[in-house]
Amino acid sequence: MRVGTKSVLFGAHCFLIHWMVVAIAWAKLYGFPWDFRLWAAFVVHDLGYWGRNDLDGPDGEDHVLLGGRIMGFLFGESWQSFTVRHSRYWAKRMGLPVSRLCAADKLAFVLMPAWLYLPMTRSTGELAEYMQRSAERQAGGERFTAEESAMISSSDPRVWLEGLQSYTGRWVERHREGGEDNWTVAAQRDAVELGK
Repeated sequence: MRVGTKSVLFGAHCFLIHWMVVAIAWAKLYGFPWDFRLWAAFVVHDLGYWGRNDLDGPDGEDHVLLGGRIMGFLFGESWQSFTVRHSRYWAKRMGLPVSRLCAADKLAFVLMPAWLYLPMTRSTGELAEYMQRSAERQAGGERFTAEESAMISSSDPRVWLEGLQSYTGRWVERHREGGEDNWTVAAQRDAVELGK
């Protein structure tokens, strides 16, 4: 079974858990998600990992397309765009700002307790990939603090997770309402496109 399928079944993107944590994260960032289309986006946005050979590599990067197609079919092009732009990589590749779903998705990672996240990702093989990718990003100039950098370099998964969650939490705070990467423009565009 491929790592992407395992992730959707019982890993970091588990279809029974992940969407609920994203909904909680959305509520923390933007208030309760009253629009039922948001709930649909929470459920489908990462289903495209199914059948993927990796999560952060070349195969996994296109995972956004399935959820986007589902949302586009059900609710139109603006919801398709909103859903695919939950990926920082995808949005950057397309020259588009990330959607607010991106911040909620990243905060969901921050909210996951180590006692749940680590066994789930260890059992699927995701943990090794994530630890390797974060080390590569660190070498590529991500803006980790000195403490986060030391933690992310650790071979202890608990220490690594604490460091990456710290960095990700700071990223969410910088991008939830404004700052880099045209976040304010993205939030305003989402509000107009999605009829809020």
